[in-house]
Amino acid sequence: MNITSWMLGLIILLNIIFAFIVIFQGRRKDIGSTWAWLMVLLLIPIVGFVLYIFFAQNFKRTKLFYWDDIKKRGLDQGLQSQVLQFRAQQFQFRNSTSAEYRDLITMNLLNNQAVLTEDNQVEVYTDGKEKFAALFKDIEQATESIHVQYYIIQKDNLGKQLMELLTKKAKEGVMVRVLYDDLGSRQLTKKFLSNLRAAGGQVEAFFPSRFRLINLRLNYRNHRKLVIIDGKIGYVGGFNVGDEYLGLSPKFGYWRDTHLRIEGAAVYSIQTRFILDWNQASEHHDITYVPSLFPPIPSKGEKGIQIVSSGPESEYEHIKNTYLKMITSARSSIYIQTPYFIPDSSVLDALRIAALSGVEVNIMIPDKPDHMFVYWATLSYIGEMLKTGTNVYLYSNGFVHAKTLVVDDQVASVGTANFDFRSFKLNFEVNAFVYDKGIAQQLSHAFKEDINVSTLLTMEKYQQRSRWVRMKESISRLLSPIL
Repeated sequence: MNITSWMLGLIILLNIIFAFIVIFQGRRKDIGSTWAWLMVLLLIPIVGFVLYIFFAQNFKRTKLFYWDDIKKRGLDQGLQSQVLQFRAQQFQFRNSTSAEYRDLITMNLLNNQAVLTEDNQVEVYTDGKEKFAALFKDIEQATESIHVQYYIIQKDNLGKQLMELLTKKAKEGVMVRVLYDDLGSRQLTKKFLSNLRAAGGQVEAFFPSRFRLINLRLNYRNHRKLVIIDGKIGYVGGFNVGDEYLGLSPKFGYWRDTHLRIEGAAVYSIQTRFILDWNQASEHHDITYVPSLFPPIPSKGEKGIQIVSSGPESEYEHIKNTYLKMITSARSSIYIQTPYFIPDSSVLDALRIAALSGVEVNIMIPDKPDHMFVYWATLSYIGEMLKTGTNVYLYSNGFVHAKTLVVDDQVASVGTANFDFRSFKLNFEVNAFVYDKGIAQQLSHAFKEDINVSTLLTMEKYQQRSRWVRMKESISRLLSPIL
């Protein structure tokens, strides 16, 4: 036996061993994900297993978020009181829309500790310039604390403006904390953050690389975008920090996204989410309870909100389950805006059943890709929806990045989670679920306005795609559970 045959035999043996490892490790995972990894292992021996090590850790049994002072907030008692009231069917709703979705609210309350608050005022932003103008104004007026968390913070003009403003507030004595994702914000440098740190601000990275170019948690990213100002104002949605989000990128053009500005008791939940993420990332600057982080907030409105989080460490896929519950409750209409439409079988079946049952299902995706494999997989799943009579729109006025779901013009979701495997299973995400007809109608109206700058994708047009595109769709769909 020559050396080539010996090496080939060794590779085959190792690949078989690696395949058993993948199957064993994946026995409690989605079977589609296991098969996708086996295909990668088959097509790329040895290298495929290296990719598996980097991209397929399982956090299901890992407790990542601790906050020993969580009960000191007083919110724990409020949570337990609400749980008891819901279980006893004694909770007194302040608005009729929340009451109609009691079962959905109960699911999020009992399984995600998502407290329902009904005293909120909400502003919807669909334009980056308007969103950041409002955000910078609120930051300028801060007197106690500013907590900023983004998946992406670019070192461009918008990023510099944000850092300069935060540095100014830190010099004024405001407690400034910035949390970013190490992969999403990989362009950030110590120099770029040095002035803020020198002014007393604190900066942390989520799941940072311990060694250059080596990060065994590479595939699990914190995709959340949150800002909390003085514990009274909260922002959540799809916008990151960068010039492209102002529509200044030649590649993408106008950037269509959706973000919420919230005042009311829901800000407590947003603050809690930030603190848990911060304390996980920080080694030396853990946040402990101080009353100023949870100040008394006068009632600002009557909109019901639950802040729901999910991540790879969660026992259940909380945001996906809430999407499912909303879709299956639909009686007249569903509006979805998402840059990536790669649903798992449960979500795909729920949408197909809704469409086949006479519910008007509307889906809007970009007409241009930012990730080719993801885009081709999206087109494959879109084809499935076209068969059911779903209205599919290709946004052609730039790039649509919004992550919104509106059902029956009554309940809506705005947040960071896309309709894809990554958001359901791999990323750390957060969404605001709003129980209010006014906000739901505002979001569905924005969708209808976007139709004017979109192209309706018909089954006839879809079937005209080339064989080459069909092949790319097929390959991408096979890989979709791990994209």
